[in-house]
Amino acid sequence: MNKDTNQALIDAWRTNNRVTTYLIENLPSELWAENVPSMPRRTVRSIAAHFHNSRCGWIRSLGERHGVAVPERVDARTVRQSQLPRALGRSSEGMIALIRLGAERGGSVPPAHWQNFPTDLVHFLNYFVAHEAHHRGQLILIARQLGHRLPKEVVDGMWQWKTRSRESR
Repeated sequence: MNKDTNQALIDAWRTNNRVTTYLIENLPSELWAENVPSMPRRTVRSIAAHFHNSRCGWIRSLGERHGVAVPERVDARTVRQSQLPRALGRSSEGMIALIRLGAERGGSVPPAHWQNFPTDLVHFLNYFVAHEAHHRGQLILIARQLGHRLPKEVVDGMWQWKTRSRESR
């Protein structure tokens, strides 16, 4: 892959990370410890922490043996809403390191011992963006179910990728 394409993948990832962080920053704080309807062992906090912790697991599986630093996971039971954006920044840098590693390897990340996506960088990026989009939608739906419809400007703001892209630089 050429240098421009690699940078475009990194920029797209940074925008995705900013969209995720934007949602976390704008969730009503009173929702943070709420249980997920019909899933009493899951909370809004634990789903939000999953963004970072999932990234950390994949960074470990794909990149640790190649020198990619693995960020520390957060405690899904105790992480504060104000702490998670910083953690997401650290795991985002790890994901960027995986993209760079894949670029150095001709356009594919190293395979993990278990993996459910092709190793080429386009599939890699799409897989993780889709994963996070799923959980962002889940958090919006849970907020509604718990009587906290997010303001229109927050929900619409998640679709303002040009704005989020500028913020991610």
